[in-house]
Amino acid sequence: MSRCRAIWVMSLVLGVALLAAGCSLIRPYPVDGRNFSPVDRFLARATPVIDDSEGSLNPYVLKVIDAYPLEAGAYPYRCKPLEYDVYLGTTQNLYYKGQRVTKAHPDNTRSSYCCGLTFEVFVRTMQLRNIQKGLDPDDFNGMTFRDLFNMLQFWYIEGKGDSPQKAIEYYGLGRKITDWEEAKPGDFCDFSRNNKTGHSVIFIGWERDPEGKIVGMEYFSSNSRGVGFQTEYFSDSGGKVLRNWVRLARVGSIENYQPFDRTKIPVRKAYAP
Repeated sequence: MSRCRAIWVMSLVLGVALLAAGCSLIRPYPVDGRNFSPVDRFLARATPVIDDSEGSLNPYVLKVIDAYPLEAGAYPYRCKPLEYDVYLGTTQNLYYKGQRVTKAHPDNTRSSYCCGLTFEVFVRTMQLRNIQKGLDPDDFNGMTFRDLFNMLQFWYIEGKGDSPQKAIEYYGLGRKITDWEEAKPGDFCDFSRNNKTGHSVIFIGWERDPEGKIVGMEYFSSNSRGVGFQTEYFSDSGGKVLRNWVRLARVGSIENYQPFDRTKIPVRKAYAP
């Protein structure tokens, strides 16, 4: 028996054994034309995620962000004007229902910017959870490709009042978090600063002063030094983040998805799919 066939047979036997034990197999993600990325490679061999008590997407989000290399230069930041026809801030192409949702930068650096990376994590995470639960990876609450592409534009804040929070609510995937004490790692978040800039991030935890007051936030995103973790403080605590402009949202359990009426959701036309 050849070595390759032996490995195939062993994989088949292992797969049958895992299924018999009630375990779900994590299938590899689609290749984007440049072979497996480090993130693909990590997720292709990832162990199953354990659901939290509310069945939220959060544990899967944390699994996915754990896949990104954090060494300097591995996944650089890049956000320049007039490049939207070149790429949409994701480290690699993203696909949904056989169509490309976003383009990676053609320079092959796997660069990203904040809303692109957090949207990428969202898509990867939704697919990961569906795969683990034996569902179609490309079924996000019955959303079509056009629905997801419209959701992307809410996520990228292409209209007044847009945010990932709105996107998640519009498509019945979850809810906004208004009580900051309820926030937990893996929530999606965006905020504004007092210097007229903003950021799209994945919430990790609050920074507190000795009295327990929330004074800042740790998060994961595509930052000026590349993909990784960072901490910022509120403008009344020595930083720049505006307390009144923090928007948090959580994708809930699949069982708690809500029906949505696409005819009542605003249509954004900032990009051509």
